[in-house]
Amino acid sequence: MKIEITNREGVLIIRAENEQLSFEIAPQLGGRITSLYHKKLEKEFLWYNKGIGLAQNEPGADYDSNFWGGIDELLPNDIPETIDSVAYPDHGELWTTQLSHEVIPGGISVEGTLPLSGLYYRKILLLHASEPEIEVRYKIRNDSGTRRHFLWKLHAALQIQEGDRLLSKAKRASIVSAGSTRFKNMDEFSWPEIENTDASLVPAKDGTMDFFYLYDNPEAVMQMQSKNGEHVFAYQYDQKVFPYQWYFASYGQFNDHYTAILEPASAMPVRVNDARKLGQCTALGPGEEIDTIVKIYAGPVDGLHLHPDHL
Repeated sequence: MKIEITNREGVLIIRAENEQLSFEIAPQLGGRITSLYHKKLEKEFLWYNKGIGLAQNEPGADYDSNFWGGIDELLPNDIPETIDSVAYPDHGELWTTQLSHEVIPGGISVEGTLPLSGLYYRKILLLHASEPEIEVRYKIRNDSGTRRHFLWKLHAALQIQEGDRLLSKAKRASIVSAGSTRFKNMDEFSWPEIENTDASLVPAKDGTMDFFYLYDNPEAVMQMQSKNGEHVFAYQYDQKVFPYQWYFASYGQFNDHYTAILEPASAMPVRVNDARKLGQCTALGPGEEIDTIVKIYAGPVDGLHLHPDHL
């Protein structure tokens, strides 16, 4: 594995690569992955906003107007919300937190403590010798001294084209909000059929959007497969940590963006306080921690081997 450290627009970028895959990570931006490129396919899997530069945002900044793309994570919340008597900003703390970094054998480690929640966060990214797959080892520990309830959500913004398909074995789904859908029926439905439409298929850039919760899923895998069935982006994870899937896709409605975001999530619905009442969010007591592994695959479909139960 080859490691290279550069500076882009004042942001430190660490680049790692093997025979098939290269990825870039920005520790200053909450450990955001800014590129995921398959060499033989000559394909960049991640979408990014060409209208803004890569930059460090101040804590409390508005997320949507600063939405750059790539793979970031939401922790400890999505919408601004007071949880456990702590007022959290838009899309949480992690995306504006500068993490320390270390190049380690086989990969890169980033870590830091979120200032408001007191959650310690560590992410180790390991790139195997010849596979287009990143093994991501996480630790989240509650160092606040009091019990914390939160949402932890993976958040991969992908390049899409008409005919691409979201692959999920979720049995049921519901629309997140009336303003974030191309459909009128707000009732729960059997995924992926709604209003005689296969919602898993990416439409043309037609000025609409989708935002779904997906659940009752027998498999801890979430994928976006290309129209031609040749390549795929896949998350594999521990379903005990991420029991839900959220799927956001803008087909032009959100700031003219054309991207789909795959979001394995630890909570549902969007408000953590509502999820807490339902027993559907993450909770850690003082000193308690989560240790888990997520695998990110970006490459040919025939090279993907699904083993989420072994994570």
